[in-house]
Amino acid sequence: MSQQGLESTGDGVAAEAEWETVIGLEVHAELATQTKLFSASPNRFGGEPNTHIDPVSLGLPGALPVLNQKAVELAIRVGLALNCTVQPSVFARKNYFYPDMPKNFQTSQYDRPINTDGWLELASGKRVGIERAHLEEDTGKTTHIGGGGRIHEAGYSLVDYNRAGVPLIEIVGRPELRSAEEARQYVSELRGILVAVGASDGKMEEGSLRVDCNVSVRPVGSETLGTRCEIKNVNSLRSMARAITYEANRQIKLLSNGEPVVQQTRHWDESDGRTHALRSKEEDYDYRYFPEPDLLPLEPSLDWVEQIRQALPPLPRDRRSKLAELLPSANAASVAVVVERGMDTLVTDAIGAGGVAQRVHNHVVHNLADGVGCLLADALAELTQMEEAKELTSTQAKKVLEALVAEGGAPRQLATGMGFEAMAVEQLEALLDELLATYPAEWQRFCDGDAKLTGFFVGQAMKSTQGKADGKALTQLLNSRRSS
Repeated sequence: MSQQGLESTGDGVAAEAEWETVIGLEVHAELATQTKLFSASPNRFGGEPNTHIDPVSLGLPGALPVLNQKAVELAIRVGLALNCTVQPSVFARKNYFYPDMPKNFQTSQYDRPINTDGWLELASGKRVGIERAHLEEDTGKTTHIGGGGRIHEAGYSLVDYNRAGVPLIEIVGRPELRSAEEARQYVSELRGILVAVGASDGKMEEGSLRVDCNVSVRPVGSETLGTRCEIKNVNSLRSMARAITYEANRQIKLLSNGEPVVQQTRHWDESDGRTHALRSKEEDYDYRYFPEPDLLPLEPSLDWVEQIRQALPPLPRDRRSKLAELLPSANAASVAVVVERGMDTLVTDAIGAGGVAQRVHNHVVHNLADGVGCLLADALAELTQMEEAKELTSTQAKKVLEALVAEGGAPRQLATGMGFEAMAVEQLEALLDELLATYPAEWQRFCDGDAKLTGFFVGQAMKSTQGKADGKALTQLLNSRRSS
């Protein structure tokens, strides 16, 4: 992304030169299995601390891991959905000394991951490379008590091992994103894929989907990657976009002032809108990887992989394409919104039941952001037919739709119960006569070219008829009278 006239860096300093932001995302998704990756403890969100544990989770001497077959299947589903090559893989010990893993290593995949070299297509059509999507176990959760919740301010810390050993798939994207908005689209698309294939619930608010953002900047036109900083574990799309924007601007400020960017792991603080240094960035050699001696190489058969491939459901990319064929006049962004909300089946079924395609689409995009509730496809189809026949105004249709979402039912019966009847042209003409007599000065200004008064007259008509007047028809009458 060429960044010119960037927003403030946080200190009121804007970039003087043109810079390109380079973003690579590492997404960790908890897999939707019943049990943990290497043991029979439940894989379940919440619960009293340290109740979903066992000797393997706690790293007790003599406890041996047993690989969860369902986790492997879900990882293969994800790899195939991301156009990766599924290959034989090996688990490794990733050694580090944090209290959230009592055995002092994390079982992961290193140089031989199960999925490699894939791609993901954004709703915009841009393809972003996937370097790898490998299996690993999650760590426990450390809570620092006291101060601002950071370790250097805490009086003491508590560790909950319920999450330790939960199966994860880590999806490492290539550094091919160029803006915070592209990063948002990428995570949204990836989450849609994970949910579609049943691999994860994708709930960022519960920590089952977490994103690490690698951010660097470089002068526009340069092919050399800048020094990157990693922002750990942002837990919402909004926070991620804010963190990336802040971090890019922070680095631009440093480089513009002749200062180097230090490679670091950083923490995003939502309260002050800044990233803060956590530690120097670890490299692979810091973890001293070596093959896990207690697990055999993972070699899924070609037949099993093909069975999984054949069972994959339609993915968001395919669903957008199908919906776009039904809605040739709709723009790509609004089609993507429908699919992202999971309402494309409703749209397809409503159109199949005789609904007016563009009206169905408009209602889903603009009036159903909070969900469909009790609304059925046949009812939505009938509602749009009534609108098209001018039996309901757009305002009336919206109120009937609200009732359909809340309680279901038949649109025509609901409309009758609400007292909605289409006003005849003669009634609209009489209504307009009254308005022009009541507001002669406004009418004269409208005739003189003040187009804003269209809204004034339509608003007055809606007010006097409790929303029964057809705004479009009234606008046509207004323009017709002005021209005569």
